[in-house]
Amino acid sequence: MAVGADLEPPTLIAAYSRGLFPMPLRPGGRIGWWSPPERGVLEPERLIVRRSLRQACRRYEIRVDTAFAEVVEGCADPSRPHGWIDEQMRTAYVRLHREGFAHSVEAWSGGELAGGLYGVALGGLFAGESMFYRARDASKVALVALAAGLRDGQPRLIDVQWATPHLRSLGVSAIPRRDYLQRLGELLASPPPALFAQAQPP
Repeated sequence: MAVGADLEPPTLIAAYSRGLFPMPLRPGGRIGWWSPPERGVLEPERLIVRRSLRQACRRYEIRVDTAFAEVVEGCADPSRPHGWIDEQMRTAYVRLHREGFAHSVEAWSGGELAGGLYGVALGGLFAGESMFYRARDASKVALVALAAGLRDGQPRLIDVQWATPHLRSLGVSAIPRRDYLQRLGELLASPPPALFAQAQPP
């Protein structure tokens, strides 16, 4: 939709509030602002949790916002294929976390971070940015915890940007851009979920 601007917190908040999200055109390069014709979304109550994943949930401890920067680093691992999280993106989201708008949901095992996800929370919208794992199913367990924390009777939606085959297997669907933008107003006006309202960024 656009190219340029900066990644300061007010810019990011304004972008997400208008249905845009940033992604570098190339690592270290100019920022592109994206709004796909079809948006990948997950209704928290429609997450598909199969038996094996329910069993995996018992193996991990869930924490929120205790290792945000480490989660971003895990997602930005340069050995991952199609990596796009460069230094400017890492710095921007750590800053946004300190402002109280970006959050991580983490799966821990034996005192070690096993996986997690991070994104931007505005009212009832959680705009997921990325997820990673170091142990089997850890990122999926973090997603289960996120969805459970958003099932509180308020308007909630998890934005995953694109509905990939893997995400569709977890219950993600694709909706037209128009429908996504129409829902934004109600989502942004919703109170923040307790899952993040109780978390205290450093």
